[in-house]
Amino acid sequence: MRPLTGTQADSPALPSGFVRLSHFIPGVVLDIRYHGSDNFLGIPVAGYAQPEAILSLPAALALQKVQAALQTFGFGLKIFDAYRPQQAVAHFLRWEHEPEDPTIAARFHPDFSKQELFAQGYIATRSSHTRGSTVDLTLVADGSHGLEELDMGTEFDFFGRQSAPDYAALPLQQRSNRLLLRQIMGQYGFRGFGLEWWHFTLANEPFPNQYFDFPIT
Repeated sequence: MRPLTGTQADSPALPSGFVRLSHFIPGVVLDIRYHGSDNFLGIPVAGYAQPEAILSLPAALALQKVQAALQTFGFGLKIFDAYRPQQAVAHFLRWEHEPEDPTIAARFHPDFSKQELFAQGYIATRSSHTRGSTVDLTLVADGSHGLEELDMGTEFDFFGRQSAPDYAALPLQQRSNRLLLRQIMGQYGFRGFGLEWWHFTLANEPFPNQYFDFPIT
C-alpha cells in the first residue's frame, strides 16, 4: 500500500472521463488487493496490470472532497478497489467453478460456498465497479505504525453477515467507525451497499448503463 500524490506524465492515457486517484487525491492510500494475491481468489486478477485506482471524473471529484473533509480531522481514505474491468468480473466467474481452497474460504467466506456468494449477491455477474463510479474503501488515521486502518469489525471482502453496514452485534467503536464512513460518503453523494460496509457508488454516476473493459495500467 502507498500514499501517493502528484502526477506521472508517463502513465498511459485513460478513456475520456476517467482519472487516476493517485494523481487526483492528495494523500490517498492505495491498497489494490486484486493486483496481488492478498484477495479472495489468492492470485492477481485479470485486468489489474498496475496497483492503481481509477474512477470516473465526477466520482473522483466527490471522493476528493471526502478526503479533504477527513483530513481536517486527521483521517484519510484507503482504497481497496475502484474501477474494475469486465475481464476481472469474468475471472471471478471462472473462479466460481474451481475447487474450493479451504484456507481462503476460512478467511473470506466461512459461511458460504463459492456458488452461494453469487446467489447471495456478494459477487455479481455484472458489477457496478465496471461502470467506473464505485469504490471499495476504508478510513485511516495516524497511529503508532504510521497510517492505520480504523477497526471496522471485518476485513475488506469478508463475505458474511458481519460485513453488513448495519450489523448490530459489534462493539460500539466498530459500529461508530462504520457510521463515520457511511456518513461522510453519503454527505458527498455516495450511496452504500447493504451487504458490504466498504462499498460505495456515486448516486449520480455518469455511465449508469455502460460496462467498461479497459485494463488498469
